[in-house]
Amino acid sequence: MAANEEIHWWFTGRRAIIERLLVQLGLPPKGEARILEAGCGTGGNLDLLQKFGAVDAVEFDAAAREIASRKSGLRIGFAALPDQLEAQDGSYDLIALLDVVEHIEQDVASLTVLKPKLRHGGAILITVPAHPWMWSAHDEVHHHKRRYTSAALRSAIERAGLVTADIGYFSTFLFPLGLLRRLTSQLTGGQTHDDIPPPAPLNQLFARIFAFERHLVGRVHLPIGLSLFAVARRPEDSFPI
Repeated sequence: MAANEEIHWWFTGRRAIIERLLVQLGLPPKGEARILEAGCGTGGNLDLLQKFGAVDAVEFDAAAREIASRKSGLRIGFAALPDQLEAQDGSYDLIALLDVVEHIEQDVASLTVLKPKLRHGGAILITVPAHPWMWSAHDEVHHHKRRYTSAALRSAIERAGLVTADIGYFSTFLFPLGLLRRLTSQLTGGQTHDDIPPPAPLNQLFARIFAFERHLVGRVHLPIGLSLFAVARRPEDSFPI
């Protein structure tokens, strides 16, 4: 992941979409926003998040923490949600959980713990893999606990005492390709090697197709996709983005 997340079409396209969602959130001007990435992995999103403010980051895995720290120059703290998170209440304008919640056994409890860490008007941005029926060897290799339906993600947010300000699919245009690969994996029982970038021309094409969705996501509710995003807020701060 550390080697591929700078070039693989999935990561580059997803960052373009995340950036557009962040713009739509209306965060405080750069330098004033406080951001926490909970579960930063090997740090592939940290440069993007730092465009929007001062970033704190935590990660469970020691090897990933070391790589993320080396790449970003930030001190990456340890956290294991929901029970081990050192963060002051009322600290953050944004908490980013970018393909993290599906790895956590206690998703509702984790969101509940994060809720008081938000400042007034703050938001939690969540991305997760969609459609439980698409479960494949890819999910097992990545230690996923679940894939989400829109209803299940909304339920987890609201059971945590938060409000779903926005929710929707992305990775829509490449959904047929992803579906084919997942079905192939299910039928053969084998890994599809999704983490390895395809040949450069295909990788660039897929990245452009995926990134084009930034013009739609958060504005047009796409009918289906490989992933879901959600914006969660405290009830007293909820308003449409």
